[in-house]
Amino acid sequence: MNGEHILVVEDDDIIATSLVRALTASGYTATRAATGRAALKSVSAGSIDLVLLDLGLPDMDGIDVCREIRDHDALLPVVLLTARQEEIDVVIGLDSGAVDYVTKPFRLAELLARLRVQLRRTESDSAGSPIREIVIGRLRIAPTARQAWWAGEELDLRAKELDLLIRLAQDAGRVVTRESLMSDVWDEHWFGSTKTLDVHVASLRRRFGGAGPDDTPITTVRGVGYRYEQS
Repeated sequence: MNGEHILVVEDDDIIATSLVRALTASGYTATRAATGRAALKSVSAGSIDLVLLDLGLPDMDGIDVCREIRDHDALLPVVLLTARQEEIDVVIGLDSGAVDYVTKPFRLAELLARLRVQLRRTESDSAGSPIREIVIGRLRIAPTARQAWWAGEELDLRAKELDLLIRLAQDAGRVVTRESLMSDVWDEHWFGSTKTLDVHVASLRRRFGGAGPDDTPITTVRGVGYRYEQS
């Protein structure tokens, strides 16, 4: 931890004050924006390492704020803070460019763990340690370039979707347990539900553009995990 700057976008004064205090105590630089427009202004000014974004803002929908942040800086991680429990709301949030989400009420330890994962991943991506290209049938992945192609067409993947695809592809033809996926793609000290894994797998499958087994090569092995099919 190097005093990374986290922008807390939250209109509730009590929650915002508590979060800024907790983040500061954990060694981060934390500032607060109470509106979507204030958040976009702070992001435009630079020096933000991660945005913790509440979806229920008074002036803008948090989804729109997330999209604008992503348009401004495609690499800036955005973690959603939401009271919305429906899977479709979560998927829309992730599709808008967020890398993760936490639902209210949340445990502070879980939230801090997720933020640490995203900040470490950003540092790792910046370091650019080389990983060999992965080719499996119609799938090609260039991990260092953070790109993947299916049947010659580049896949528009979010950061976590790409990480998940890489992890499954590395063990193509073999079942990867839910526990291994949560540990390797998220964090070995994961505190929350594994439902986020199911949401990301469902979203990743849609990226392949079809409902048939040839277009969705990720198989569910009930009670165990997932398998990327080799053919």
